[in-house]
Amino acid sequence: MAFKHTLSLVLLLLCSALAANALHFYLDANEKRCFIEELPTDTVVEGHYKALEWSEKQQSYISDENLGIHVEVEEVETGHTVVKSKGPSEGKFTFTSHDAGDHSICLSTNYTSWFSSTHIRLYLDIVVGTTRPDSEHDRTHVSEIAAKVRDLNQKLEDIRREQQYQREREADYRDLSEMTNSRAVWYSVVQIVVLIVTCVWQLRHLKNFFEDRKSR
Repeated sequence: MAFKHTLSLVLLLLCSALAANALHFYLDANEKRCFIEELPTDTVVEGHYKALEWSEKQQSYISDENLGIHVEVEEVETGHTVVKSKGPSEGKFTFTSHDAGDHSICLSTNYTSWFSSTHIRLYLDIVVGTTRPDSEHDRTHVSEIAAKVRDLNQKLEDIRREQQYQREREADYRDLSEMTNSRAVWYSVVQIVVLIVTCVWQLRHLKNFFEDRKSR
């Protein structure tokens, strides 16, 4: 069971090809917040956002159906607009970088009044994926992963056999140690018995010797 779990974990690590940047920040109703993301050519980017509005009545951030989010993505070097969309308080946006370089990702609310004192908490999760799919490259990559998994499987099997061998050797040594300890105990008992018998014999011999001397 542990072996299957380890193999599944390795497969998950090998197949992970995405980098995720999750954060949350605060902005006022008429404020725009921008982030710079450096991207290679033909890279798929997916962003998920969720905006909550501060409620003085409830003293917490809550969802508001009137709140909307504007998303604008442009290439910093050329100024080319890649994405310009308006959505609800919770949604997502997706785009593909046409040129390598820095991309500006800006978010703002649909509240445009300069006198508005509304505070917004905005959660943003940007997932930067790999370049556009290349079928031949994917097949090669999958074959490489399969080969690595097979090698890893073989190494894990070797480790399992080595552990089994070590357990068997440990059991043999334990049995040998117990046998040696048992023999040592019996040897000590035999020595004690021999000493006692010898002492008794010597005492009887001395007793008979002195009795013979006395009778003379």
